[in-house]
Amino acid sequence: MRNIVVICMTLVVVTFAIYVQVGNHQFLNFDDNLYVTDNPHVSSGISGKNIAWAFSSVDAANWHPVTWLSHMIDAQLYGMNPRGHHLSNVIIHAASSLLLLLFLFRLTGSLWRSSFVAALFALHPLHVESVAWVAERKDVLSGFFWFLTLLLYFEFVTKRKPVLYLLTLLSFMFGLMSKPMLVTLPIVMLLLDFWPLDRYKSEEQGVRQLSGRASSLILEKIPFFVCSLLSGLITIYAQHTGGAVTATPIYLRIENALIAYVTYVFKTLWPHDLAVYYPMPLSFPLLQVIGSLLVLLFLSVTVIRVGRRYSYLTVGWFWFLITLLPVIGLIHVGGQSIADRYMYIPVIGLFIMVAWGMPDLARGVPYREKVLAIIAGAFIVASAAVTWHQIGYWRDSISLYRHTLQVTSGNAFIHHNLGVALAEKGGLDEAIREYREALFIKPNYADAHNNLGIALARKGFLDAAIFEFQETIRIQPDYVDAHNNLGITFARKGDWDGAIRAYQAALRVNPGFMKARDNLESALAYMRMR
Repeated sequence: MRNIVVICMTLVVVTFAIYVQVGNHQFLNFDDNLYVTDNPHVSSGISGKNIAWAFSSVDAANWHPVTWLSHMIDAQLYGMNPRGHHLSNVIIHAASSLLLLLFLFRLTGSLWRSSFVAALFALHPLHVESVAWVAERKDVLSGFFWFLTLLLYFEFVTKRKPVLYLLTLLSFMFGLMSKPMLVTLPIVMLLLDFWPLDRYKSEEQGVRQLSGRASSLILEKIPFFVCSLLSGLITIYAQHTGGAVTATPIYLRIENALIAYVTYVFKTLWPHDLAVYYPMPLSFPLLQVIGSLLVLLFLSVTVIRVGRRYSYLTVGWFWFLITLLPVIGLIHVGGQSIADRYMYIPVIGLFIMVAWGMPDLARGVPYREKVLAIIAGAFIVASAAVTWHQIGYWRDSISLYRHTLQVTSGNAFIHHNLGVALAEKGGLDEAIREYREALFIKPNYADAHNNLGIALARKGFLDAAIFEFQETIRIQPDYVDAHNNLGITFARKGDWDGAIRAYQAALRVNPGFMKARDNLESALAYMRMR
């Protein structure tokens, strides 16, 4: 017990020591505005109206009311001071690390291996994105409920009390309402029934007995599968409603998924060139696709073959494969090919393989325990050092985007976002260069055309601005802000007829757009006074 307490305290202290710098970081102009700063339901804090909105909204192309409520609580406590919002992420992440440690220790009885996995989870660089980004509250929150659910599940398995089953299901539902990433958790439960719980065995080891035992374990989890199905259907609806699903060809999605799996393994082992956004390429080299497929097949066949003797390898590998399925890109949401945040839960499967595999691999090595302790310590220290360095890039939007552009190529989205961040700081010339760089990569980028038009108008280049707004409307005719911006620019030039036509076009797209309505009334009033 003393060892457990010391390890838990050390884990929390070290996690806070590494992540405490986020308390000085700013909000980003990438989703933080959507989730907090420009969201009136969140920024106004907890209220009956806002709670009702949280449970009915599919904003941000997701249904995650618990996540919305957590942001509202932060806004209630800290206002729009980013320090509190950032530190809340750190607190939840540290709590999740503790739950992971306790869950693995309760399941396996191995304190040091469980501690190694928990330490890597707390300090691995791939998790910086989930913790240092306020908008990714849904990651750390869903991770907390993931581990709480599994810990409660173990207690139910050992004590068989109905109340523990209900608490497990309730925790699972809270997790789904934080982020639908938990839809694969019932399958992970079945994996844990294989190892380390060993629940598939019966007194008579015949095929019929084994099949019956597996069926009973599946039936036990039917309510969890039903909740996963409902969450998945709601998520698909939310993502289609929010326009997050992209029309990427199926062959490209399959190729990306194969390469992504292998890329995630390599980034776990060698976390370098980490970025907030990895753009989806137009094509992949055939050799890379075939090579990734062969690597996945080889690893999968190998762990299945040795699974009878080293069950943790099978469980760890399929934990990794299965939990990544919802975000591997077969249903392509957003424009990214991969994302570090997607590894928040899946990476644990790889950690389990290492933590339990290394001692078996080192059997017969002199001073095995000391050697393994040194290697484990080196892994943890190296992860902490890289994580500390990586966190520094997240201090503000400009720093994060410039780093991302250094480690990625063809990244139109980040060039555009950097332009927006620079324009907000008054760097219009730099912003214009970034917008044009984004358009060089992606000529039909409507947002980049619109924001380039705004920057040019602010510089006084009205004809060039009008051209950019017209290009925006050509690409996306229902871009209501571009119609309104075009009207404002025409008005600045004295072309009131053009301004009125633009405002009217904006209102045809969105009759409730008050900015365009006010601008139209002002323009008509001016015309009557002439």
